[in-house]
Amino acid sequence: MQNRNISDIIEQYLKSILKESPSIEIKRSEIAQQFDCVPSQINYVIKTRFTVQNGYLVESKRGGGGYIRIEKVDLVDDAEYLNELIEYTGESITETDAFKVVQALYENHFLNRREANLILSTFNRNVLAFSDHEIEDIVRARILKSVINRLKCAD
Repeated sequence: MQNRNISDIIEQYLKSILKESPSIEIKRSEIAQQFDCVPSQINYVIKTRFTVQNGYLVESKRGGGGYIRIEKVDLVDDAEYLNELIEYTGESITETDAFKVVQALYENHFLNRREANLILSTFNRNVLAFSDHEIEDIVRARILKSVINRLKCAD
């Protein structure tokens, strides 16, 4: 356990709770107190480890009665997950972030290995090769959103 940092420990703790229940509601300050860390550490773990690409939906409500709700989505049946990936993609996406989205689609059985590799080959920097990287990111987002929309219709 010495080689693990506090973020890994918090992540493992939250995931262990999610194994028992499809969603959890936590208070940031209570979890921070439990692990003797600052509340921003909890934010960091949630923002980096419980992302849409990893199959989680996160909702937060600020204020005195505020909470953070983390839900593990049923990726096979949940079109909301694909909509979240489209929203995450936005109008522009880097090659690295697009790779993460395709990897998540593969890991969650929306794509097989061959399909994922074919998609990745369509929007890598060498293929797009625009002199303006912003245009590359826009074209990459359009390709990725088109793929995801097609997945929403496939059965």
